[in-house]
Amino acid sequence: MTALPDWMRPPRAEGWFAEDLDRLPEAPRHTELIDGALVFMVSPQRSWHGRLVTTLTTTLMAQTPEGLEVEREMTIRLDARTRPEPDLLLTTASYAPDRTWYAPEDVQLVIEVVSPESAHRDRTVKLRKYAEAGIPHYWCIEDEDGAPVVHVYELDEPTGAYAPGGIFRHTLQRPVPFDITLDLDKMTPGRAG
Repeated sequence: MTALPDWMRPPRAEGWFAEDLDRLPEAPRHTELIDGALVFMVSPQRSWHGRLVTTLTTTLMAQTPEGLEVEREMTIRLDARTRPEPDLLLTTASYAPDRTWYAPEDVQLVIEVVSPESAHRDRTVKLRKYAEAGIPHYWCIEDEDGAPVVHVYELDEPTGAYAPGGIFRHTLQRPVPFDITLDLDKMTPGRAG
């Protein structure tokens, strides 16, 4: 049996807490904390995923109104034992160069681009966690034969759960959290028609 490196051992009997992520410089990039358990992104990122996130970042930055910021790969401290790292988020918080996480009340939209190893977490666990934290909008983007398909969810405040807002192929137009128009066919190389 292989021994765990010291940094992988929880600092207390109760396990990991959200603030512990800031004290783990040895942890791999994109380490998340879900219900007190460290989650590592160990499989290599696909080019499709990286290109889509980059294109989506620049496209949203060009459309985002004053008062909102686009952030890539930053954690959200949902509770004392949960800090997921979405691919993108839109926040009302001001830029702070030393920030390592956002509070859910400052997040307007979370975007997860589904990878094979993150599919279950993105489609079920994070869908529920982001809704419970009160984040108003969640997009889960799937790869459909090389084309991005966006599953949009909107928070239903009376139930505290997400309601489906639509499934978008080719073009996405949404009035919330601001007027957004995306040509999904141009989001990945070789898809423009």
